[in-house]
Formats: sequence, C-alpha cells, structure tokens
Amino acid sequence: MKIGTTKNSYFICFLLLLQNVTAKNIIGQGGNNLEEEVKRSEFPDGFLFGTSTSAYQIEGAYIEDGRSLSNWDVYCRINGRIPNGGSGDIADDHYHRYLEDIDRMASLGVNAYRFSISWSRILPRGRFGAVNPAGIRFYNNIIVNLLLKGITPFVTIHHYDYPQEFEDRYGAWLSPLMQEEFVHFAETCFKSFGDRVKYWSTMNEPNLFAEMAYLKGVFPPSHCSPPFGKCSSGNSDVEPLLAVHNSILAHAKAVKLYRRQFQAKQGGMIGMVASAYMYKPMTDDEADTKAATRALAFHVAWLLDPLVYGDYPIEMREYHGKKLPKFSSEEKRLIKNSTDFIGLNHYTTWFVKDCLHSNCTCTDTDVLCTHGENRAIGGFLLITGQKDGASIGDPMGMPGVYVVPQGMEEIVDYVNKRYNNTPIFVTENGYASNENQGGGYDLDQDMKRIKYHKAYLASLARSIRNGADVRGYFIWSLMDNFEWRFGYTIKFGLYHVDPLTLDRSPKLSAQWYKNFLTNSSLNDIQAKSSI
Repeated sequence: MKIGTTKNSYFICFLLLLQNVTAKNIIGQGGNNLEEEVKRSEFPDGFLFGTSTSAYQIEGAYIEDGRSLSNWDVYCRINGRIPNGGSGDIADDHYHRYLEDIDRMASLGVNAYRFSISWSRILPRGRFGAVNPAGIRFYNNIIVNLLLKGITPFVTIHHYDYPQEFEDRYGAWLSPLMQEEFVHFAETCFKSFGDRVKYWSTMNEPNLFAEMAYLKGVFPPSHCSPPFGKCSSGNSDVEPLLAVHNSILAHAKAVKLYRRQFQAKQGGMIGMVASAYMYKPMTDDEADTKAATRALAFHVAWLLDPLVYGDYPIEMREYHGKKLPKFSSEEKRLIKNSTDFIGLNHYTTWFVKDCLHSNCTCTDTDVLCTHGENRAIGGFLLITGQKDGASIGDPMGMPGVYVVPQGMEEIVDYVNKRYNNTPIFVTENGYASNENQGGGYDLDQDMKRIKYHKAYLASLARSIRNGADVRGYFIWSLMDNFEWRFGYTIKFGLYHVDPLTLDRSPKLSAQWYKNFLTNSSLNDIQAKSSI
C-alpha cells in the first residue's frame, strides 16, 4: 500500500491499521518473535535513545561555503557506480534544513542524536590548509540547537568521507600519513566543539569500510583484485588489513590527545564504532561451530581486540601470517585500552560454513558470495543467509540482509564477555526497505520496520537484564538518505523525504518511536498530537 504525505492520510491509515492488526504473534525462523512488545521502562535511567545520520548522506551543499571535494564526491561521478547516478550533492539538504530536522527530533522525544562531521567542510585541505570558519559555524549551530531542545550530541568524527586530496597525495588510509591527518582533524573537533560534546566516536566502522573499499571495491577508492572483483588497482588480500591498521593507530593517537589535553576539562567519553554482524554455524558440525567463532574474530575482534588488548586476535595472526601488519611494542601500549566505550552497528545475522577443511563454492545468485571464501582475508569462511533453501530470517529490502532479532542479544553478549563489560552503545540499527522514488512510502514495508525495531529492542533489553552495560540505542536513520553504493534505492528512515521537494513526512514508524519514547500505547494515537 502506497501512502501519501498528508497528515490526514497518515491518521486515517493508522486507524485502519489498528482495526486490522490482530493479537496473533508472528514467529520468525529460529524462534525470533517479530511482534514482541517492549517498553522504554525496561531500559536503565539515563539511557540514550536517538537517531543516527552521517554528513555525506544527508547534508548536501557539496561545494558551498568553502567545502572541498570529498572521496565520495569524486566516486559518485564515475559512471555506473551509483544507481540512477545518485550522489550526495544535495542529499536531504540538511545543510539548509537542519533547524527543522532538529525540531523533528525533538517532536519524537529522543534525548540524543548521532551525527558526523564532514572532514571536507571544516578542513578542506587537511593539514595543507586552514580551518574553514563556515564549517565550524555550521556544526556549532547544530550542537547549540540540539542542546536547546534537550538533545545530547553524539558525534562521529569520521564517517567514510574525507578530502579527495588525501587520496591523490598519498593513498589515504593505505598510508601512515593518514594517521596524522586524522589526529589534526580530531584535535580541531575537540577544540571547536568539545566543551559541549560529551560523546565522541573517532571513526565509523573501519572494518566495514576496509571491506567495501579495499576488498570488494564498491566504496571509494574502489580497490580490489580477483577473485573479489575486477578493479583497475588494488590487492584484496593485503590492503584491507593495512587500512584497518592505520585506522586503529589513528584512533589511538587521537584518544591519547583527547585524554591528555581535553577529557579532564571537557568531561566526555571517546570510543570507536564497529560494524558488528552476528554469525551462526551452518550445521552442528564442530568445524562450522569453530567457523562461526572465527567469523566474529575476523570481522569484529579484528577491530576491537587491539583497542582493548593491544593486538589482533590470535586467529588472524595464525591464518594471515606475515600479511597481517604488526604493532611495535610502543604501538601496543598506545592502542591498548584506547576506548572508553564500544559502539556497535548491528543489522543482521548470517550463517557460516567452514572452508578450512573443505573447499567452498558459492554462486552469484547469493549476494553474499565473494568467491574468496577459500582465502585467509575472508577467514576461510562461507557466509550466507540461506540454508536448505530457506532464509535465516525475513529478507529486508537490502540484498543479503535479514531480520534476526536474537542476533542483537547474541552480539551484545559476545562483546560484553570478550571485552570485560566495557560500556556499549548500539550506534546503528535499522530496517532497510526497497521502495520506488514516488511521493509517498510503502506502509507494508514500514510496518515491518516497526516490528523490526520492537523485536531488536526487546532483544537488547534481554542483554541488559543479563548484565551487559548498554547505555544507548540509535535508530538508523532519522530520515531516508543517500545509502552509499545503493544511492536512494534503499530506505531506512523514520521520515520519508520527497525526492523532488525534499519535504520530510513522518512514516508510521516515526509515530511508533514517539509513542515508545513516551511509554504510550499505539491505541493512544487519537489522544496524541501529530508529529
């Protein structure tokens, strides 16, 4: 059912929905309850509930007020890279509409907002040029207006985008020089915003970025090698390891600076955000059980072990050998315990099959197939969402992504136990729908979004009751936006954004989140003012 954008149509459709929703629970595969009820009161006092965005995905204004071209500006101009020629040139035009977007957050009742800083906007040439006052002013305005609405800023310093000049000069994250660039960027942020920002994430998902940019070649700078892809340059077996290595050291250097010069006075926390999928063994066979454990080591602990323990997981050293970069004794001391919290971006769970003891093959019909399952860089793993012709959970609109609520509890439990109850924030969690570019949104898809968030929040609440120190949950995303290699074909937002006018309209999921945050029942909608 396609829904228009007027408030009356939302209200009417919501009432119709209430009349047709039955009390019957829908049980997903694996015992995941897709309509489990959850209340805000199940979470601790002071818990942060918010929404997430990132600079390139929503801001637009790509050449306004002194901003330089970023890696994504250049990449999106390569013919065929992004569906329908999409880019972040205009995106959601948040640069000009941030005040109304902050008003929307306030109307939802969130107490936190996670956003990122455009490197190209505040340091257009990095260390090679001056700070851009217009960029500083823009983020100061966001922070000030968030605080006026009682919304806590949760700032990601680097979320995938950086000045293209870094790529042209020295290959960006493949070079140790990028470490010093990042420290300069972070210091500029601490000096400019740190008196009001109490939560800093240095980087967003270096582990996923490395996979997409340097293994598969579907993010800039589009490096890869066979069998993972046919890029003009790159080495998929080595470059992802090098990019993450430089990211870890850059993070640790920025944390050291923050702790020495800013933290005591500013009173904030600083950490890292990891992409954190969950993995289940394909069979009960011991080899597959070990493979699932190895998948977590190669994808999650790869990034987080060094930040807590000062080195990579032993499994990675065993299988990568000399290809895995080494930390010096001084670097180990630097990176160990270099995070105050762990941010988890969790969306889905996959099956894992062992490829150490048997040769694995997959077909292009499985979107998760890389053809590199029998290589060390992939952990000698076959990752899939399919088993015996059935999916691990209900498929979402993004290829290869499934609804598996239990995975939230399991990944939080894994991180909690492995990292000694380090504080955790779920910095992204969201439902992907695949919709056309029309003037409304798909109600059926949005109902699935509501079920998704309810079920994943219920799973998160269980992990907290089991002892995990989880302190926040951020929905991805506040509004539909530029979803990287998928352009505007995939939607995660609580708000629909009209592709022509860029007007925002609340989806039913926005009303659900508002009601959840105010401990209201869906049946109370007639007593509530519209968003």
